[in-house]
Amino acid sequence: MTDIQLTPQDTIERGLALAAAEGADGCVVLVAETSSTNLRWANNTLTTNGAMRGSSVTVIATVGAGEGTAAGVIGRSSVTEDSLREIVSAAIATARAAGPAEDARPLVDGTTGADWDLEPEETTVGVFEKFAPSLGESLKRASAEARHLYGFANHEVVTLYVGSSTGLRLRQALPRGYVSSTGKNTDLSHSAWVGTATRDFTDVDPLALDAELTRRLGWANRTVSVDAGRHPTILPPAAVADLMTYLYWQLDGRDALEGRTVFSKAGGGTRLGETLSSQPVNLHSDPALPGLEAFGFAVARSSGGSSSVFDNGLTLAATDWIRGGKLEHLMTSRYTAGLIDAPTATPDIENYVVSVDGATGSTDDLVAGLGNGLLLTCLWYIRMVDPQTLLLTGLTRDGVYLVENGEVTGAVNNFRFNESPVDLLSRFTAAGATVPSYSREWGDYFSRTATPPLLVPDFNMSSVSQAN
Repeated sequence: MTDIQLTPQDTIERGLALAAAEGADGCVVLVAETSSTNLRWANNTLTTNGAMRGSSVTVIATVGAGEGTAAGVIGRSSVTEDSLREIVSAAIATARAAGPAEDARPLVDGTTGADWDLEPEETTVGVFEKFAPSLGESLKRASAEARHLYGFANHEVVTLYVGSSTGLRLRQALPRGYVSSTGKNTDLSHSAWVGTATRDFTDVDPLALDAELTRRLGWANRTVSVDAGRHPTILPPAAVADLMTYLYWQLDGRDALEGRTVFSKAGGGTRLGETLSSQPVNLHSDPALPGLEAFGFAVARSSGGSSSVFDNGLTLAATDWIRGGKLEHLMTSRYTAGLIDAPTATPDIENYVVSVDGATGSTDDLVAGLGNGLLLTCLWYIRMVDPQTLLLTGLTRDGVYLVENGEVTGAVNNFRFNESPVDLLSRFTAAGATVPSYSREWGDYFSRTATPPLLVPDFNMSSVSQAN
């Protein structure tokens, strides 16, 4: 017996050869190599830094042909030559024991990509070369001003290799980073949060982030109690991303067809083609969006409503989910596209952009134009209440502020909210320009988003929260 660590390319080629030798009719092998590094700080002191590497392998074996095809999927981490043989055998055995897969389609054909032979890309602590000195200055500044900073910066590169028995050989490396930082005043009675996403940290300025935290903590020098109810509320891009990411994940075509979501039509079918909002609002994804690049091909380690293991390697294209307020597409595999009578498959893409035609200006501009209301900076603990309306509930966190006569004049108590992001798309009365955003709730694992600030005239703060 041997225990040889294989390159990603060798893992795929040997896995495909083993599958063929054991009688599989088709096979797809995915190898993901992940390299990450991070920094943490607390009480104005850098506390830890680290670097990690990880590897995972997924084998999808198919047996049978046509409508009788079955699939078996097995995934593991840190695969060696010996364990690869076990994984392939297990995947084939699982396929043989399974019934025909309803989503069975011919595996995606393809050729070898130009960068197939390249090694996995890695990140190192060197990615923080520009960021770290400025972070140090912001920590010193906070200490001198009797404030407390806490935060986390993370950078990772995932290099994904996909190979199949139909000749597909794809490789793509994707970097992703983010910063999440919280500031507190001297007695820890008030806090504020800021966050940002990045590809390489060259565009992240810790001093600018700290300046925004300082401004928000300054607003909390005055505190005001505000009753629950419907209030004119400004949502900055980060808070909009908190809500719109949940909307994005609900664009599942099969769930809509089966009557389980807000995108289901009463009486049967989906709401494709319906106008969701009279506002000129758009929700768009494109794997090639500059700064928000995502995998350019479908990646499915399991089959579900909008994904199919048979679709691995399918080329992804720019997709308008909502255009001019109208629902244009739902997420589908090749199989579920047929179920909802969509002309082509539109699998999920790991990014999105929300925009409003003609909208300009910033969050500050919306504040300046608001007579009286609230500025809601971020949300947390968001959960579904009613999938039929996409009604969400959650809590406000680390900064709800009072706006009076176009100026922020103080901090207010926290609330529990109840709102539907689909409903908000038809109720907002003003919007700003779309900018890259980072969701407090979801950004750790879905950070490739861009959203505008929005003014909602009647945001539902359903009750006062005692959370601090």
